[in-house]
This record gives sequence, C-alpha cells and structure tokens, in this order.
Amino acid sequence: MWRNTHNGWGIVSIALHWLSAVAIIGLFILGWWMTGLDYFHGWYNLGPWWHRSVGMLVLFTTLARLIWRFWQPVPLTHGPRMERLAAHFGHVALYVLMLVVMISGYMISTAKGRGINVFGWFEVPALVYDLPNQESLAGTIHWYSALLLMLMVLGHTAAALKHHWIDRHDTLLRMLDPRRTR
Repeated sequence: MWRNTHNGWGIVSIALHWLSAVAIIGLFILGWWMTGLDYFHGWYNLGPWWHRSVGMLVLFTTLARLIWRFWQPVPLTHGPRMERLAAHFGHVALYVLMLVVMISGYMISTAKGRGINVFGWFEVPALVYDLPNQESLAGTIHWYSALLLMLMVLGHTAAALKHHWIDRHDTLLRMLDPRRTR
C-alpha cells in the first residue's frame, strides 16, 4: 500500500499529493492576502515569513514527489487517447508551474543575498542574487505563474470530478484510497 502499482496510487503518492494541494492553495490565499497588508499590520512581517517557510517546504516536497514519481509506476489511465495525452501534458504543466512559482519566490526572497530562514529550523542559502531587477522580475513571474497555477488547479479538479461523476472512472477514488493499489 505504500508504493504505486499499475492499478492505483500508494500512500506516499497520495499523501504528497494532498499535502501539496492544501499547502499550495493555502500559500496562494496567504500571498494574495499579504499584498493588501499595510506596514502597521501585525502580519506585515509574519505573513511573508510563513509564506517563505512553507514555500520552501513545498519546494522540497515537490522535488521529492518528482523523484518518487519517476521511481514508481504510474497507474494506468482510462479514456480516449487524446484525453490521456491531455492528462499527461496537464500534469507536466502543473509540475512545471509549481516549480516556476516556487523558484521565482525563492529568487524574490534571496535577491539581496540573504538566505531563507525556514521556521528557524534551517536556512536555505541565496545561490543566485544581485541580478538586475531580480526582485521585481521574479515578483512578476511569481504572481502570474501562481495565477496560472490556480487556473490549472481548477482545471485539474474539474477533470477529476468529470472522470468521477460523468465517466464513472475510479480516477478520483484511486487518489483517495491506497487500498485500490492492489
């Protein structure tokens, strides 16, 4: 039940998927909310600290998900060939956008050469910094790629619900129940 099979997702894949989903949606909501804070608001400094810390953990989780995904079999999919291709490219786009959002967030936070303190546990060093307009350019990329990622998440959710309710496939159930890996 821990590992994927050709019939379903294992516990590790399911847990990484849902933890990432909740964290990414939460980060988007927090990020949007933070843009309206004024200097005297209590969360003016605390919000970005949480955003950066959780964002770094999600980046590491995403890298772990990618390693796990390449190491594990991917469950077989249902439906017409074009639908399966769309699903494949949709998943690739989701991963690319997640990485773009997180790397651009990292580039914003490290633009002045300071590392990112992750909940006081450890610091992610600034590897690339002092590029011309780094903070501004990375901020623009971060914002628009996060918006696009949320649109992709809506499409991903709609597709999962379509497969479950209209097509009557077990696609959604396999992402909820690791016992379906057998």
